[in-house]
Amino acid sequence: MSYEMLSHYLRWVKILTLILIGFSIAWGIVGVSLRMYELRDDDPDRGAAIIDVNKFGDHFSRTVYLAQGWSVSDSLWFYNTTQGSNLLPYSFFLVLEQSDSKALFRSDGNMNRYGYLPQRPTASNPDGLPVGMVRDEYQGKPFMGFTCAACHTTQINYQGIGIRIDGGPANADMETFMIDLAEALYATLQTPAKLDRFVTHVLRYSHYKNAEEVLADLKKYAQRIKTYTIINTPRDTKRPLTRYGYARLDAFGRIYNRVLEHIMSAQQLRELLAEILTPAELTEVMSDVEPLLSSSDRDHIIERTQAYLTEKQIIKLRNKIYNPADAPVSYPFLWDVPVHDYVQWNGRVDNSGIGPMARNAGQIIGVFGTLDWQEKEGFTLSSVLGGQGFGSKHIDFQSSVDIRNLRRVEKHLRQLTSPSWPEHILPKIDKTRLARGAKLFALYCSSCHDQINHADPNRRVVAQMISVSSVGTDSKMAENSAAFTGYSGILRNQYVQTNVGNILLQHQVPAVALLTAATRNVVTTPDRDKWFIRRWIERSLDFTHTFFDNEIRPSLKNGNYTPDTTANPFASIMAYKARPLNGIWATAPYLHNGSVPTLYDLLLPKRQADDPAEGEYRPDEFMVGSREFDPEKVGFKSKGYDGFLFRTSIWGNNNGGHEYASGRTPQLDGTFLPALTNEQRLDLLEYLKSL
Repeated sequence: MSYEMLSHYLRWVKILTLILIGFSIAWGIVGVSLRMYELRDDDPDRGAAIIDVNKFGDHFSRTVYLAQGWSVSDSLWFYNTTQGSNLLPYSFFLVLEQSDSKALFRSDGNMNRYGYLPQRPTASNPDGLPVGMVRDEYQGKPFMGFTCAACHTTQINYQGIGIRIDGGPANADMETFMIDLAEALYATLQTPAKLDRFVTHVLRYSHYKNAEEVLADLKKYAQRIKTYTIINTPRDTKRPLTRYGYARLDAFGRIYNRVLEHIMSAQQLRELLAEILTPAELTEVMSDVEPLLSSSDRDHIIERTQAYLTEKQIIKLRNKIYNPADAPVSYPFLWDVPVHDYVQWNGRVDNSGIGPMARNAGQIIGVFGTLDWQEKEGFTLSSVLGGQGFGSKHIDFQSSVDIRNLRRVEKHLRQLTSPSWPEHILPKIDKTRLARGAKLFALYCSSCHDQINHADPNRRVVAQMISVSSVGTDSKMAENSAAFTGYSGILRNQYVQTNVGNILLQHQVPAVALLTAATRNVVTTPDRDKWFIRRWIERSLDFTHTFFDNEIRPSLKNGNYTPDTTANPFASIMAYKARPLNGIWATAPYLHNGSVPTLYDLLLPKRQADDPAEGEYRPDEFMVGSREFDPEKVGFKSKGYDGFLFRTSIWGNNNGGHEYASGRTPQLDGTFLPALTNEQRLDLLEYLKSL
């Protein structure tokens, strides 16, 4: 290369470098300005609304927050930061009436009835939506969606004071919320007066041009949400009905089903229809469906196909494609999550590297991210990075998932600390009992539950995995996560990496592998709503920042569990995770499935058939829904009101296992410690309050 050519080349390198540096600086200034703008909301009460008395008899006249490392603005930012969740058009949610009255579906009283926390209008929440419900936007259209806060913010009521806990497990009943939302939409369609009011108000507050557009979307979203509720319902006598009630959700089951819906290929759908329909039915249905399956627009092909099926045929198709989301678990509490080595109740997700990015993307898939997944010719940088290779076709995983905000929320959580027992509100801790309880904790609990300094910025949490067979708690969640399968659809012939090697996705494969492949491709597909260069720079920065800023590195799982093998690559997820118990007092109900109402009850044995009737045991049935706190037993009020009746006799709700304090579950070394006396239980309970 000549000197002139080299000089010319270097000059262009300098120019391009300066352009990129200038762009980065400008974007940094925009980012800082945007961050300052987002943190402008400093309502002193953090927007908390007061509900005098709810249907359970709970009441509080003021709301307080505890010291958890977050400012007023930090809490409000967490409540109202969008993630790409698009449940239904925003104007629909604002004006929709309840199915049996003119009252708004989003009214404070109705939201409180589902366990969501009502809010007053503030700068970042001008319409006063409940905690965790926000106005999101995708491709220029506004939607109502969820944020992390909807499932991970709680409140405890005690003597007229509402104690808000950021990052705590929500007391929400999302299952009933979704069922009632579908009913409200259908009631609007079927009641002329409701429909007229609905259309009038939507046209006043939204982008819709005419009533016909509103009606078309109303029909679409009514069917979509109704279908969602049907998909996730148990359907045969071998899997008894498991209603969620309050404070629980089968998030994995629902995420799996959302993935299975959107990866369905036209060819596999043709094959499934041929299996469930008679020849005559198939001929009739395919005359309408085949044009849909042959179209290049394959978004929501199952939903669009169902318009030509009878209700009985829809049920048959559902049973072929989906798994029952019937293993609800308590919403995990979020403090310390960014410093865990493995997350989820069964430690399924490695939290190192870019793991948090994929984990959070999977969460948004489950809570109604728009998934515009389509097969296209050739390959792209996104498809290659997503593991699809250089084939003649690729799957475009365009979606509404906001990776940038998910990364920011994850970083924001690093500042969040667990709440300490508020002795200025709740009864003071008995220091004498606490000292005795500390010794009992060291003997009975510390081998699984590590103790950490919740304010230490360098703290780490190593998950202690305990096999289901060893801990003895309900197995349904772990079994579902390992055993559920699905049709590979558009992911067919891709490879998914596991701890013991790659899995080739053939006709029907583990749902956990399909979720892994889907989330990997979602995070490598940049946001099409943004200018080409900007979206790739942003996504590159997101990857770089997540990888280098995340101090969690790959490590072996700790504990007593069955390791993954080539014969069983997901064996290790047949276990449950023990974590540090700081803040445990604020996270009722207990066990992974919420089957024990209070910490005191957790220290009792489950009654077996040969146990004497006069003993003290964990309750086999109790009420959930109330936020009224019981500081003596440490948990929510569980009787004396008309709430959701929790029955522990149902698989998925079992309250046995983890009976270390009763001398019935062996320690990790195989030894059985003697059962605690009542006085010892009270001592240990007092210590648990202090964590």
